[in-house]
Amino acid sequence: MDQDLMTIRQMCEAFDVTPRTLRFYEAKELITPLREGQKRLYTRRDRGRLKLILRGKRFGFALEEMRQLLNLYDRGDQKGEQLKRTVVAARERLAQMEQQRDELTEAIDELRAQLESGAEKLAEFRQAAE
Repeated sequence: MDQDLMTIRQMCEAFDVTPRTLRFYEAKELITPLREGQKRLYTRRDRGRLKLILRGKRFGFALEEMRQLLNLYDRGDQKGEQLKRTVVAARERLAQMEQQRDELTEAIDELRAQLESGAEKLAEFRQAAE
């Protein structure tokens, strides 16, 4: 077998994904393996795209957004436009994540304060009952 091609099993092992995941990404047109009958063969391009898909998923990008960004590579200047749009999308996502973090930190601090207040009231209640 050509060293540049990987089977579905090899892809699953290399990227710690399931065959179902790979078929899902194929159905969403995120990767396009070669077909030999029922056999799927993944190219370097597919492996590169899968690596970016998994990274994008980890960062919370929508699959459609990732598909659009990945497809920019296949057009015109290849990496230039793709890189420019990816940087813009990544900055937007980072701002969203930082806002979520700040909101979560605020909620955690508020919950801690409520727990402390509740614990103090519970202690007062116990002392009054004695």
